[in-house]
Amino acid sequence: MTTPKVLISDSMDPRAASIFRERGIHVDEITGKTPEELAAIIGEYDGLAIRSSTKVTSKILEAATNLKVVGRAGIGVDNIDIPAATARGVVVMNTPFGNSITTAEHAIALMFALARQLPEADASTQAGKWEKNRFMGVEVTGKTLGLIGAGNIGSNVASRALGLKMKVVAFDPFLTPERAIEIGVEKVELDQLLARADFITLHTPLTDQTRNILSRENIAKTKKGVRIINCARGGLIDEAALKDALDSGQVGGAALDVFESEPAKASPLFGTPNFISTPHLGASTSEAQVNVAIQVAEQMSDYLLLGGVTNALNMPSLSAEEAPRLKPYMALAERLGSLVGQLAHGSIGCLSIETEGAAAALNAKPITGAVLAGFMRVHSDSVNMVNAPVLAKERGLDVREVRHDREGDYHTLLRVSARTQAGERTVAGTLFGNSAPRLVELFGVKVEADLVGDMLYIVNEDRPGFIGRLGTLLGEANINIGTFHLGRLAAGGDAVLLLSLDEPVGPEVVRKVETLPGVRLVRPLKF
Repeated sequence: MTTPKVLISDSMDPRAASIFRERGIHVDEITGKTPEELAAIIGEYDGLAIRSSTKVTSKILEAATNLKVVGRAGIGVDNIDIPAATARGVVVMNTPFGNSITTAEHAIALMFALARQLPEADASTQAGKWEKNRFMGVEVTGKTLGLIGAGNIGSNVASRALGLKMKVVAFDPFLTPERAIEIGVEKVELDQLLARADFITLHTPLTDQTRNILSRENIAKTKKGVRIINCARGGLIDEAALKDALDSGQVGGAALDVFESEPAKASPLFGTPNFISTPHLGASTSEAQVNVAIQVAEQMSDYLLLGGVTNALNMPSLSAEEAPRLKPYMALAERLGSLVGQLAHGSIGCLSIETEGAAAALNAKPITGAVLAGFMRVHSDSVNMVNAPVLAKERGLDVREVRHDREGDYHTLLRVSARTQAGERTVAGTLFGNSAPRLVELFGVKVEADLVGDMLYIVNEDRPGFIGRLGTLLGEANINIGTFHLGRLAAGGDAVLLLSLDEPVGPEVVRKVETLPGVRLVRPLKF
């Protein structure tokens, strides 16, 4: 085996290079290169360790003829073309947990700064004004902190807030009642949090579901004078609405470490009284930079020397022997998990993954990882088959694996069940020809369908004329139906429709479908 070579192309704590050398890997530290200069040298390296400065574009990857792994010392991978890396067989890793404490501490620091108006008081005092009566702060002791997102960072914020004698309420779709008790918070719905919180901190990824989670409408629901802190991702808050709420006094103060557009050279919020901003400093401590440097070096070394995969964003943890047989099952598992994640709303306490027939003889861990990745990716685009089990455990999700020796109607079957507040929600699928994933059961209704692309899920009364009305409505919206799948429990009862469409269905079309006679539920799906 030839000695692997790694390039560190961004400034990084020197312990990263030390770890590579200790593990017997040749490492070069060459920083500050232009894209053209990087492309000229990258071909000789097996691994590339970066932070945020290096842009791993498709052109860089085309030149990286020997590259096997890209390691990002940090969580964000916006500077890596992951689809291009995947197409070239390059593993992309990040270090999602190395800066959790640092980000949590920054959120607490901003909370104190808001409570006591520290930046404005500092500027006033240094200007020689001594405006002691102007800056009347509030105590955090006894106040209610609302967490939007109670994962790794959110739970760290909660523990610190509890130490400050605050009451903590949390909104997180994946947080179970048991996990809430364990970390000392009260699990609530978003509207409850908005109405009760004196301070709100956000700790959730930016997804279609979380974008503008603090919208103009939701900000209006908050307790008057609430103080808002965001150290997570720009785009979670409607910045124009926040500006108006600060001006009106609905929001008593806001502190943003992240902005919808970065670097934030201009913002409607700049100059607003009771507003604090920092330039994305959540992970900017010496300790955090040491942690992520150590982690990226250890992860890349394990992969290059042993084939171990940790925190990969574009591949599952699979051995070379298992991969060919398991891959079709994992594709089925991920789609079933995604289907449950998109359709089973509300608090989900338990997820059960059952295998039957030929599937029961397989290694269940990669299948479970694929189900969880599909299930949780609905809320976070950085979830994958490797880190999904960790994220599920953090949120207290009870994951159960069940093998059945029995033989059923199919030679191989995978069933995913979610226990929700509305009851058990179960989907099942099989492989046609041992390779093609196919849905065969949806919430107790027999339905055979491919789960691909854009789809529309409809529950309606089984009455004549509905299909015609639906087709006419979609036709008028210039939406073409690819395939049409219908199932029902009994004639005249509820029917379930799954339509594959040539383009996504927008909110306006969904609202129109909801107004059709007999429609009980409409959900756009994407696979």
